[in-house]
Amino acid sequence: MRYTQRLAEAGAVASVGSTGDSYDNALAEAFNSLFKAELVRNKGPWKNIDDLEIAVAEYIDWFNHRRLHGEIGLVPPVEFEDDYYRHNPAPTTVSASLQSLH
Repeated sequence: MRYTQRLAEAGAVASVGSTGDSYDNALAEAFNSLFKAELVRNKGPWKNIDDLEIAVAEYIDWFNHRRLHGEIGLVPPVEFEDDYYRHNPAPTTVSASLQSLH
């Protein structure tokens, strides 16, 4: 409910595909495939759930902060995002966000 309300406040439209439509899930499916291949299949098995939770946290940290991503100039995603926002400051209010769309 909050998600829907927040979208309405921002003037955004929820991205909802039709049944059987994979467009909305493409990014999640791509990440899930990488996650399974790089962590689950290549690093397991783990002794217990605590070891798995630590492995997942370490993987997410590596994925965002140290992984060199070829599509964004061989820099980690967090570095690319920081650079983007340094050069393109985000609007500070919802109304400023809406104005930037027009």
